[in-house]
Amino acid sequence: MAFLQTGGCQCGAIRYEVSAPPVTVYTCHCTECQRQSGSAFAMAAVIPEAHFRVTRGTPKMYARKTSATKTMECWFCPDCGTRLYHRPGGTAYPNRNLKPGTLDDTSWLAPQAHFWTRSAQQWVVIPEGGTCYETQPDTLAWVPAQP
Repeated sequence: MAFLQTGGCQCGAIRYEVSAPPVTVYTCHCTECQRQSGSAFAMAAVIPEAHFRVTRGTPKMYARKTSATKTMECWFCPDCGTRLYHRPGGTAYPNRNLKPGTLDDTSWLAPQAHFWTRSAQQWVVIPEGGTCYETQPDTLAWVPAQP
């Protein structure tokens, strides 16, 4: 059976399809993700670019410097502001880090890794067995190899 998930923004102006399961799903507890999400953490589902397609609307991009040499592209709905995905290395990064809360069906999601756990809110319980990093890993070695 083929994998197909759909999703979009709050107002419906942007819709998308995902045609393959995520490479991984992670949770970030950094203070920037807390601010961006308005919550205790943010989640992302790493989707290979070839398996992500916008089917309605045109997302807008905001570029945010993450260091002196790195920029993160943050894509959102220009009408309602819903953050849809980001690319931590800009166009050089081969994936879309989808905001999984924008999927129509979120029942199957479970994070495999947790970043910036040293910034996690004290009441957040991180499940045992997950891969945890106190800060951001230096490399993308935590991302499983793609077929």
